Amino acid sequence: MLDEGRALFQQIADHVADSIVDGTLGEETRAPSTNELAAFYRVNPATAAKGVNQLVDRGVLYKRRGIGMFVAAGARDLLRRERRETFAVRYLDPLLAEAARLGLGPQDVIDLIHRRRPDGDSTAEEQS
Repeated sequence: MLDEGRALFQQIADHVADSIVDGTLGEETRAPSTNELAAFYRVNPATAAKGVNQLVDRGVLYKRRGIGMFVAAGARDLLRRERRETFAVRYLDPLLAEAARLGLGPQDVIDLIHRRRPDGDSTAEEQS
């Protein structure tokens, strides 16, 4: 389940964030504790704490003294905004740069996307 090429604490933070984005962990619900995460991933509690603290620093989790860690209100939207920006930088910017090298404009790229949609929606193709 863990990827050897990335820091363990980052992977733990990412898995917790994934659970928030996909709705498994709802806002204002209790998040797994550092000890629970350490046991689940079979890592040192300090490693799990580093991942949790990363999410606290970003405003995704917060601590209720004596109760545990909780998902902050607005955490899902925050994570989705961050991931959209990361998606744009990682995938769209290189795609648009390559499209420009090939002489394709933004509408050409949109048309290509519509034609290659995996859901079989042919509405865009019929309009072309």
